[in-house]
Amino acid sequence: MNLNYTVEKTPPLCGLTSHEAEISARRHGTNTIAPRKKKTLFKRWLEGFSDPIIKILLGALALNVIVSFGDIDIFESAGILSAVLISTAVSAISEHGSENAFEKLSERASAEECRVRRDGTVTSLSIASLVVGDVILLGAGDGVPADARIATGAVSVNQGALNGESRDEKKQPRNGEIDLSPDDKSALLRGSTVTSGACEAIVMRVGERTLYGSIAAGLCIEKRSSPLKRRLAELAASVSSIGYAAAALVAFAYLFREFFIENGMNLELVKAEISDVKHLTSELISALTLAISILVVAVPEGLPMMITVVLSSNMKRMLRDRVLVKKPVGIETAGSLNILFCDKTGTLTRGEFNVTRIISADREFASPSRLKSARELYEMYGLSCIYNSESVIGRKNGRKCALGGNATDRALLETVMDDTDLIKTGVAVIGRVPFSSERKWSSATVSVNGHRFTFIKGAPELILSRSEFCLCGGERASFRSRREIEAKYSEYAASGARVIAIAISEDVKVSDFLPDSLTFLALAVISDEPRTEARGAVTEIRRAGVSVVMITGDGRATATAIAKRVGIIDNKNDLVLSGDELRALSDVELTENLRSLRVICRALPQDKERLVRVSEAAGLVVGMTGDGVNDSPALKAADVGFALGSGTEVAREAGDIVILDDNIKSICRAILYGRTIFDSIRKFIVFQLTMNLCAVGVSIIGPFVGVEEPVTVIQMLWVNLIMDTLGGLAFAGEAPRSDYMREQPKRLDERILSFREGAAVFVTGIFAVGMSIFYLKSELCREFFGYTDDYGRFITVFFAMFVFCGIFTAFSCRTTRVNLASNLGQNPTFILIMTATASVQLLIVYFGGEIFRTVPLSAKDLAYALALAFAVIPFDAIRKLLMKQR
Repeated sequence: MNLNYTVEKTPPLCGLTSHEAEISARRHGTNTIAPRKKKTLFKRWLEGFSDPIIKILLGALALNVIVSFGDIDIFESAGILSAVLISTAVSAISEHGSENAFEKLSERASAEECRVRRDGTVTSLSIASLVVGDVILLGAGDGVPADARIATGAVSVNQGALNGESRDEKKQPRNGEIDLSPDDKSALLRGSTVTSGACEAIVMRVGERTLYGSIAAGLCIEKRSSPLKRRLAELAASVSSIGYAAAALVAFAYLFREFFIENGMNLELVKAEISDVKHLTSELISALTLAISILVVAVPEGLPMMITVVLSSNMKRMLRDRVLVKKPVGIETAGSLNILFCDKTGTLTRGEFNVTRIISADREFASPSRLKSARELYEMYGLSCIYNSESVIGRKNGRKCALGGNATDRALLETVMDDTDLIKTGVAVIGRVPFSSERKWSSATVSVNGHRFTFIKGAPELILSRSEFCLCGGERASFRSRREIEAKYSEYAASGARVIAIAISEDVKVSDFLPDSLTFLALAVISDEPRTEARGAVTEIRRAGVSVVMITGDGRATATAIAKRVGIIDNKNDLVLSGDELRALSDVELTENLRSLRVICRALPQDKERLVRVSEAAGLVVGMTGDGVNDSPALKAADVGFALGSGTEVAREAGDIVILDDNIKSICRAILYGRTIFDSIRKFIVFQLTMNLCAVGVSIIGPFVGVEEPVTVIQMLWVNLIMDTLGGLAFAGEAPRSDYMREQPKRLDERILSFREGAAVFVTGIFAVGMSIFYLKSELCREFFGYTDDYGRFITVFFAMFVFCGIFTAFSCRTTRVNLASNLGQNPTFILIMTATASVQLLIVYFGGEIFRTVPLSAKDLAYALALAFAVIPFDAIRKLLMKQR
């Protein structure tokens, strides 16, 4: 092969200057799309009045005003109205704050960049900076940032986001008119994705003038509820049914007491009172109002708001930990993972590829720079790095670097990009075969001074078997046989390095088939060291009951070495499969091997999708990481798709969660946050249902033990505010705790209330009801607190005891441990809200007066009320100990 030549290169498109870009922006606008108009805080507040429970309350208020004529209770009506206004306002503020949090996350996620020719060089700019006339460079995996026409190159694109068709369309330059539609074979439209090939294109339309922008401007699609939220809605519906039944029982109990018990079961007196229309109407209104207050307590209308608050607060925390939640279902399900299929590059390793050694047919070079001593070999190596690559030399943040392509392309290009002698004019690229996981190689056919040849690079096991081993001058290598080269490949692969073989062929026909006759040029040893925190993160994930399987395109030796270093392989029975071996297994055989499977090497994209499908069919909750276009089907199919922040736009679009730093430690944190959220919601529900049971039980039984209204409507609304709004905010602040990662994963079909939580609600609720009825009915308490002589004092002590019992129950529900102070300091919001609730309760006791039916208590009476309420703590501690023993 004659290797004497002069390097030439065809001149590229120049692109715009910064001044021309400014003029274009003024004339044609910028590449931004106006965000969807969001609801104002006032509009959200008004929408709160459409809530069915609020409508019932307002209806009761209206009936109270209309039917009572001039005998209206101003304080009670004002109290109901105030409670309604506060409830709707707090809900609106929480929802508004949550939307703002989501918007900020979306803004960060949409800060995409693209490669642009500006001022004569390739640079990386934000998509929003594009203007009409810009020259953009696109490769496989890139999202098309604006409507453009192809100037050079050829690509395949997926336009499914625009026309709903899943098949790829080939796009290439053409002369004549273009209409910038999906059918135009030279048009690239915003919203589509490049799936293969590379090209340069000229921007024709930007912003809302693009086809994507015109479609987006007319859309206003609300995100559907997540599975957990739907399950909670089902729980709310069930509890609401019980609440309606309880409300009817309370109304019946009240009327039975008023008409029958108060009249000594004398039917004549009962008949006389019922005949008095005004008296009957008044009692019916009272019974209806009391029933509605029970409904307010029994119906867990605070659950939707609590979900919003807990998701919003935890998503903000996750963002600080470099985890961006795109879809709520992702964070909810992450805590239930059984198996995680994890990419090696960038996630388990640093993702910092460096060429550390070059091995030729006759020599081994300790670094690429030393290759310059063999000038002819260096020039051929350099040409391969420059032209057999999807990467180009450009600038990012003012620094010269390799842009686009995969990590291997960039690493190889960066070894020669500073050598200006290699980058000359006159070399023409005749055709390229881009790298793919299926082929495991790429090629570029070039013309140099009329002489054509093809550069090949890819997996050594494919290339070495087809290669002749010659010195650069054409002389046959005498001391380095194929076996020795293969031994060197095995040696470095076993150390965890990625090894790429580079060869040349005189077969200049551009073909998808690897030529049979190649001339070996060199092995490039590329290192990508494991992250220092990877081993600890893998250990923590596995301790949490999640199986970790590494998926990589590297060979078996490299993959096994890395897996051992990060702790994925630690047992002789751990299974390593190649992609070919995986495809040879039936689904049944693969299912049987899932438990011991640890590594898939030389994997294809379809292997990932199959692994997800088989694992889900086996009843596992599956997580998948990915960064490329080909990873998107698996990311979409998985229960939780973890897209890498450095990956392609289509991968991030397919994923549920974006790992901004590509670090497996962040995936570990996502699992922890998922478990935290589920646990926080569960704690809140236990607290709310316990209080529901107590309030409803007391309201039903109270009239039968001689207490007409144990808890008034206004008092019940205050209790409801504690349970729903304040309780939701308090439990939403629960911090992630390391002990969650020592629990086994939750099943997807696991109920919100397991046996343990159901027992807690029933036992603690019944105890609180029993304690309340004991206070109301026992002669001891009646005599001690002045039931006959000072009823106001008696009932105020009960109200104080009732509310403080709820506060103590909240502390007990917050942890499954007997020690209530366990991790309490990690949730200062809980302490603040409970302290504020207790303070307001004291103000109500001493200054509530007729509105809250309270009288000021002595310090001694208040201490008794607190002591009685505190009884729930030791009782629940005994329950916890018995449950733990069981």
